[in-house]
Amino acid sequence: MGCSCFGAFKSYKDNRETQVQELTTNNVRLFSYNSLRSATGHFHPSNKIGGGGFGVVYKGVLRDGTHVAIKCLSAESKQGTNEFLTEINMISDTRHPNLVQLIGCCVESDNRMLIYEYLENNSLACALLGSKGKRVALDWPKRVAICLGTASGLAFLHEEATSPIVHRDIKASNVLIDENFQPKIGDFGLAKLFPENVTHLSTRVAGTVGYLAPEYALFGQLTKKADVYSFGVLLLEIISGRSSSKAAFGVDLLILVEWVWKLREEGRLLDIVDPELTEYPEAELLRFIKVALFCTQAAPTQRPNMKQVIDMLSKEVSLNEKLLTAPGVYRPHSSKRSSYDSLQKSSSGDKKGMQSVNPFATSTKFESFQSVTQMLPR
Repeated sequence: MGCSCFGAFKSYKDNRETQVQELTTNNVRLFSYNSLRSATGHFHPSNKIGGGGFGVVYKGVLRDGTHVAIKCLSAESKQGTNEFLTEINMISDTRHPNLVQLIGCCVESDNRMLIYEYLENNSLACALLGSKGKRVALDWPKRVAICLGTASGLAFLHEEATSPIVHRDIKASNVLIDENFQPKIGDFGLAKLFPENVTHLSTRVAGTVGYLAPEYALFGQLTKKADVYSFGVLLLEIISGRSSSKAAFGVDLLILVEWVWKLREEGRLLDIVDPELTEYPEAELLRFIKVALFCTQAAPTQRPNMKQVIDMLSKEVSLNEKLLTAPGVYRPHSSKRSSYDSLQKSSSGDKKGMQSVNPFATSTKFESFQSVTQMLPR
């Protein structure tokens, strides 16, 4: 009886392993825990290259000499092995030059690890906003390429991926830079792997303070336009060389988007430019700042979509600034009022048909905004 039960269990176990192996061989490689432990020197602290909401990242070298980034997921997945691997296959099949490529994964016992391509210049946060010893000199052409590449990757996730993805955590540390200073967005699709309440923030939503669209932070309204808002903040960081989530500006301790709006009203927009940027075409740089302000408006329906953002950044278009409204602001744990009132007023003004505006001047021939479509994570 015991032998029979053991034989049946072994047969079941072998069958499950075969199913898992077959499932992963299509798009991603299945790694053993021991092989990854060896690749990282037993996950030695010296090989730790980052960390965030979903786990710690180590640099590793596989047996064939390939350098990889190994993310050890810190949160417990809400799914079984096969369901987890199905989502991993979807992520690995989402390919674009400006998205970090997922190579494989480890699903062994309680371990959940993701293996990505390794990028030499680490993250934009490190290169642009890190300590002086880690910063990389980024001239204006490099910054333009980073802005356009990131916009292209995000537009692909929103509009062209087989299953449209709202990233939910666009920020400088999730934009990695390759050896040619081309940007690649990381951590896309990972929100689908975990319960809604698993987050590295004290807020009830995923994302990072300083980048959060107010309607998402305050009301949990997740749409593509929440990513657009975060991208607008990222644009301002790239131009100013300052962190939105760590710095405060002026005597009023304004956050970055508020400070830029104040400087616009005072006619001093160029004051935000990174002192490290000594040469730049003034007209183009000013257009980038204004695009960022269009992206960070309080009402989501007033923001452009990412394809429009690419047009606005890549072409010498005239922007209709008369349509520009004040940015939305989210301040957690602060005595200062958030932009709740301005957001409500802006939103209520749009309720008649939920129509959006076109930020381009009337002489340009671009599509008007599409109606906002709510997209909830799975």
